Parts: sequence; C-alpha cells; structure tokens
Amino acid sequence: MRLPSFPALLLLALSGPIALHAEAWTLDRAVATALERNPDARAARARIEGAQALADQAQAAWRPQVSLSGRYTNTNGAMPAFGAILNQRAFNSGLDFNRPGHIDNLNATGTIAYNVYSGGRATAGRTAARAGAEAASLDLRTAHQHLATEVVRAALNLRKAREAVTALEGGVRAYEAAVAAAQARFDAGQLLKADLLGLQVQLAQTREQLSSARHGAALATRAFNYVLGVEVQDATVELAADDPALARLTLPDTRDFSGRPELLGLQARVRAAEAMVEAARGGRKPTVNAFASYQYDHGWRLSRHGDSWLAGVSVDVNVFDGGQTSGKVRQSSAELTEVRELLRRAELGIGLEVEQARLRHADAAERLTVSARAVEQATEAAALSRARFEKEALVSADLIGAESRLLDAQLRRTIAGADERLALVELRRALGLTPVPQP
Repeated sequence: MRLPSFPALLLLALSGPIALHAEAWTLDRAVATALERNPDARAARARIEGAQALADQAQAAWRPQVSLSGRYTNTNGAMPAFGAILNQRAFNSGLDFNRPGHIDNLNATGTIAYNVYSGGRATAGRTAARAGAEAASLDLRTAHQHLATEVVRAALNLRKAREAVTALEGGVRAYEAAVAAAQARFDAGQLLKADLLGLQVQLAQTREQLSSARHGAALATRAFNYVLGVEVQDATVELAADDPALARLTLPDTRDFSGRPELLGLQARVRAAEAMVEAARGGRKPTVNAFASYQYDHGWRLSRHGDSWLAGVSVDVNVFDGGQTSGKVRQSSAELTEVRELLRRAELGIGLEVEQARLRHADAAERLTVSARAVEQATEAAALSRARFEKEALVSADLIGAESRLLDAQLRRTIAGADERLALVELRRALGLTPVPQP
C-alpha cells in the first residue's frame, strides 16, 4: 500500500508561521507582540491619529480665530502716506496731499473673528470628521482582529507541522524496527530478498517525507516571525506545551455578527457621507461672521501715533455660483448611495462568511472524531501485525500495509485536530469576536 502523500501536509505547514524566542510563546503573548510590532498594526494606529487630527480641525469652527500682525513701511506715495498720517493722528491743514513727503509707519493689528452661522456646514463637517475618526478606530480594531487571527493560525499551523514531524518520526522508528527484524530473518534464510528490499524502500521514503516535514516546520518558524514583526530569524521557537489560551478557545453560542468591526466602520462612514451631503447643501445658505480688531500706528518722521478699533458683523449669501453647489450636492449624494450599498454588500457577504465558517468547523469536528477512532484501530492493527511478523506469521507486504495505514491515520488526525482549531478561530473572527477569548 502506498504511503499517504505529504505535499498537502507540507502546504498546510508552509501556510503557517511560528515564533522565535528563548521564552516559550503562548498565544496571548504572541498576539500582544504582533499588535505592538507588526507594521500593519502600526499603520492602522497612524491612520487613527490622522482621522483624529481631522476631527480637531473640524472642531475649530466653534472656536474664535485670533490673529496678530505687524509691519513697518516707508513711502512717499500719496495714498499710503495720507492713510498713515490719518492713522497716526498727524493731519494738519497745511498738508500737501499731492506731495506728503516720506512718511514711515509701524502698524500692529490684533483681530478676533467668530463664525456665527455657516448654514450647517460646520456642524456637518464636525459630524463627518467624528464619524471618520470612529471609522478609523474600527479599522484598527479590524486590523487587530485579522492580525490576531493570523497569529493564532500561524501558531496552530506550526503545532500541526511539528506534530506531523512527530508522527513521521514514529513511522521511521517503526520501519527501522521492521527492517531490523526482516534483516535477521533474511540472514537466517527465512525471508525473501524482495520482502526485505520492500521494507527498506518504505523506510527510505518515510525518511524522505520526514526531511520535507522538518523543512516545512523551519519555514513555518520564519513565517511566524514575520507575522509577529520579529526581525531575528535564527533563534529557536518554543511554543508553550500547555497554552491556557487553547483551553479558552471555545465554540461561540451566537450567530450574531452585528458587532463585526467592518460593519460598524461602514455604518460610521455612512454617517460621515450623510453629514457631507448636509455640508454640501449648506452652500445655499448664508454665512454670518462677527469680527473685531484693534490697530496701533506709530511714525518717527512725524513723531506721532494713534490707535483705533473696528467691530462688526458680515453676512454673505451665495446667490449664484454657476451650479457648483448643486454639483457638490449631487456628488456627495452619489457617494452616500455608494457607501450604503457597500454596507449592504458587506452584510450579505459576512452572513455568507459566517455560515461557511460554521459548516467548516462542523466538518472539521466530525473529521477529528472519525480520525481519532481510526488512529485507535490502526494502532491496534499495527501492533498485531508487528507481533505476527516477528513470529513469521505475516508477510512483509501486509506489515507495510499496516504501518502505512497507521501513519496515514496519525497524519489525518493531526491535520483534523489543527483544522478544527483553525476553523473555530475563523468562525470567531467571522462573528466579530476575538480569535481567542480573553482570560
């Protein structure tokens, strides 16, 4: 009987990662490290900072704007010189308006302005900015969940790869024992050369598979370091033997995915788009601003100075802008419709994703149960076959078949056990839950 093909197992091992450190890695520690050091998590935190900065800018519409300015001029132009003379309170009836001479002026001005009414644009802008900041925070939560899922998947795939190595090592030892017994029988003239060679070929093939499995586990270690954002590549990775996080990895008792951060983020973006529609419509409404300023002027040529103040209210109404405001309203309305449809598509897609994850977990759990029973039966059958072979009551072909079935059952149980845990992690992520429940 042909030994089970190992490429599929290798692909599973290579898809996963591992961790490296002198201290044994638990899932909790690995996830915390990835959230701190992985570039994707850091980029998501930077996006939150940018969104919060936009919210702060929008909040500025409710605060007064204060500015200070100063300048020194020297001129013989009639208009600026006459204005400086008046501001310095230096006017006299003998002044030649056409040739006032060189006039210098130091001007210092302080201005305070406050927006009284902007047609709702300031309120809408603040609402949109806050919704954008909330969406960015939810994006970070989404990134954290995906990253945590990748870390857990990496650790579980590494365990699977190492358990496959252990199973193949057991297979090698079993074939080595069978070859030793066969060699003794061959030397005693009780076994054909072909039967001995068959066992030796099977041993060589199993050793080849073991070498490939070890190589896959080594690559999984590198991949795990990548997920964690760890740059050191040559340390040995140790996974905690009794990881308490695995015991907390339980089947959720709900199918409600309304808390999925992707959905909440799109809902926040819908609110932001609605606010932008209101901001665009505000372009048709008047803008009211209040302002006040204080001015001080001093001139050295005339040795005079003076101060003044100005206060008032301005009202601006957009009577006709060539259709610009109408265009902005249509554009923002179209963007709102697009975001709403994206939200609807996400709801449908996540619903399908949850059902697929649930079915995959049910399938993996059933395969795990069946494969565990198969291992028990194959172990007992292999033990009986070895005993009969040693007593010369079984031919080598039957022994090879029994050992192959045992190795195949062990590998299938290894894959099924890891797949059940991985399917459970994916189900929790699809529901918007943390991949591993917190202690």
